[in-house]
Order: sequence, then structure tokens, then C-alpha cells
Amino acid sequence: MAPQPALAPQPAPTPASAPGQPCQPCWPGPQYQPQQPPMQPPGPPPVPAPVSTPVPNPVPAPSPSPSVAPGLQPSVPGWPAPQSWNPGYNPGQPGWPGQNPSIMPPHWPLAPTSGPLVSPQQLSSVPYNLNLSRGIYDKMMITIKGHVKPNAKMFTVNFLRGYDIPFHINPRFSEGGKQVLVRNHKVGERWGKEERDLKGPFPFAPGSSFEMKILCTFEEFRVAVNNIALFEFTHRVRELNQIDRINILHDVVLTYVNVETLP
Repeated sequence: MAPQPALAPQPAPTPASAPGQPCQPCWPGPQYQPQQPPMQPPGPPPVPAPVSTPVPNPVPAPSPSPSVAPGLQPSVPGWPAPQSWNPGYNPGQPGWPGQNPSIMPPHWPLAPTSGPLVSPQQLSSVPYNLNLSRGIYDKMMITIKGHVKPNAKMFTVNFLRGYDIPFHINPRFSEGGKQVLVRNHKVGERWGKEERDLKGPFPFAPGSSFEMKILCTFEEFRVAVNNIALFEFTHRVRELNQIDRINILHDVVLTYVNVETLP
């Protein structure tokens, strides 16, 4: 028999690719999962890095709050204002009656414009003279405290310019059986027209003490007694800087005279 010829090997059929899917194994299809890298043999354990300990920053000590001086009002909302203003009569209280207490508190420091004042022992006797080195000027206030003598007939406060009297205050305790407070001026030997009207009752009484405040403005003198404003006297002598002396005399004992400038 003749030998059979050897059959040539047939190539294996290539499987058909699924429709719509590429043949690249790395295509990011919806179900693609990346291949895990091959396991590496374990190496030596890692050396831990040195850990630096944080240095705490020093916390500054809180500075103490500045103390508030008595009588001052700190800028804190709702802080109660000091209740030191007394609207009633307060002998020795500086300021004009009815002046705003937030501008003019009772302890307002006002330096006298006439220099050091004389002592009460020197003030007790009249006539009393006070020199005004600057004359009369706006916001100048003179405070006079005294005691009317028990048998007083009158007393007088004069503002002087040489021999002239630009302003004359004259309380009289019995003029025809009445109490009057006369104001006037005198130039040369001639007196002007008297003014007698008051905004309140006659404020003086024999045997009683009083406090008189005389405030000067550009236009007038304003006078208050025992914290009650009584009258104004329009300047009749306009050269205020020439009025350089105050003279007090007759039935009164003085205890205090002061000159100050209001703010």
C-alpha cells in the first residue's frame, strides 16, 4: 500500500470580535478594570521621618485696663452719667444759673483772672476794692458772697472806670417802707436813668447771707442772686476794657469774692 500524504496543519479560526468593542485591552469601556500591578517582594521597613515638636508661641499677658478717674465718663454705651449736678441753690457752685451741666460741671476748674484772691479775714471789712487787670470782657463772671448786717439800710457794688461808675448795684432795704434793687451808671457828675424792675422777688434780707453772680457779655451785665437770675443791665459805657475796678461798701460783711472766665 502506498503511504498517505501528511496533512498540512490548519490555522485555528480567529474568534470574531464583539460588535462595538475595540480590541485594545486598555480601552476605557464601561466595565473596564485596570490590571493590578504584579506583587513586589516586601522590602525593608521604611525609616520613620523625625517628628519635629512644635514650639508653643508665648501668649502675651493681658494688659490691665486703665482705671477711670472719678468724675469722668468712659466711652461705654449705657454708662450711667455721674449725678453730681444739683439744679437747686448751691453756694459756691461755679457757673451761671441754668448752664448746661455737661458743659459746666460743678467742679469745673476755672482760674481767677485777677490773681490770688485775698483771704476771708481781709474780705470781712468794707469798703473793699478789687482791681481787674484785664478790665471787663465777654464771659467774665464775678461771684460775691456775703452776709447782710442785721440793721442794714443798703449796700453797694460799683464797677469803676476812674471816677466814673459804668455799673452801679444798690439794694435798699427800706426806701419809703419798700425794698428795692436800684441799678444805674454815672459819668462825670451825672447819674443816668435808674432801673428797678426784677424778674423775681427782692433777694436780700437783713441778717441773712447771699451769693451774687455777675456775668458780663458783649452787650450787658447779667445778675443772679442765690441761683435765680434777676435782671440784665445793658452796657452804657462801651469801653469795657477800661472798667478796671470793683468797689463794695456799706452794710455788708463779705466772705468770698472770685473772678473767673466761663468756657
